[in-house]
Amino acid sequence: MLGLISVLLFLHPYVTYPLSLRLFRSVPIRFGDRNDLPTATLVFSAFNEEASMPEKIANLRAIREVVPNIQFKAYVDLSTDRTLELLQANSDLIDVHAAPERTGKALGMRRLVAHSDTEVMIFTDANVILDPATVPNLLRYFSDPAVGGVCGTLVYVNPGESATAEVNSLYWRLEEYIKKNEARSGSTMGADGSIFATRRAYYPEVPAHLLDDFIVSMSIVFAGLRLVSAPDVLAYEKLAEKSSDEFRRKRRIACRAYSSHRHLKPQLLRMAPINGYKYVSHRLIRWYGAALAALSGLFLVLATLQLAGPIWATALAILGVGAAGLLIYGGFGPLSKMSEMGRAIWATMLGVMDAWRGKRYQTWQPVQTR
Repeated sequence: MLGLISVLLFLHPYVTYPLSLRLFRSVPIRFGDRNDLPTATLVFSAFNEEASMPEKIANLRAIREVVPNIQFKAYVDLSTDRTLELLQANSDLIDVHAAPERTGKALGMRRLVAHSDTEVMIFTDANVILDPATVPNLLRYFSDPAVGGVCGTLVYVNPGESATAEVNSLYWRLEEYIKKNEARSGSTMGADGSIFATRRAYYPEVPAHLLDDFIVSMSIVFAGLRLVSAPDVLAYEKLAEKSSDEFRRKRRIACRAYSSHRHLKPQLLRMAPINGYKYVSHRLIRWYGAALAALSGLFLVLATLQLAGPIWATALAILGVGAAGLLIYGGFGPLSKMSEMGRAIWATMLGVMDAWRGKRYQTWQPVQTR
């Protein structure tokens, strides 16, 4: 029975939870005047993003043509390439803040928000391209006074370039489905840093080593406002193609996310029951996926020990450990996609263990893509 419970818990965030969201009552968004858009500032942090800057700058100019009064601010975290130079060459468009030392994204974003005075802050990444025509859609959601934050829809543009990219693209499509259906009944449980926006008045104090996009977006939920998902707000990004790059990225993000979870625990415990269910299902159980898989295997071995004896139980344990090792570290050919899934779950567990040990990932390295 315990083994079955472990299996069901492991599958819940990916299977039963998305299905269960269809059972909740829909809460419509009450849009106001289409032409009455709030003022907005778009901000991003950059470190060694020279390759992304020409396209990013062109994208900002295209957004300015659609939303003439939008402001742009960038924080350059002591880059060693030409990122700062390229941005400063476009000072007519972008207000650039250069870090005197490496501080990390959270402190950079805090500085940009502190130097802004618009009603809405739009947060994105240096390598993310927004569809300019959908930026007014993003701002229009704030015409509903119950809406405090908006998550855009991220589309990965290179899913076919490797098994890593393909698996992560598939995972992200499920994530977007979950966010959309969470928001349909109220709020989604946190935003991804690629594209989201919040009312500036609710921006919280974010410790430098924590995941700022998670804490900033959840502050909207804690304030009793809605954090919604916008399928008509589009952003585009390239996936990491190397498995090793993606493994390190997932481990770093999991560590910062779980540390952020511990930081937010008092507010999380006070959430409404529906949000508590969403949070545990969407966030908490996923962090323990590898542990639940291991427990399932352990209970299977114990059941085999009782039913078939120690020889079969030992053989099953050895086979299970070998299969797990092959899945995580040696997948190839037909197993490559399953290996990527296993590596993602293991990287997340390692990130949680890093958080338990007090490890901090304050700064970052951009993933290299072609």
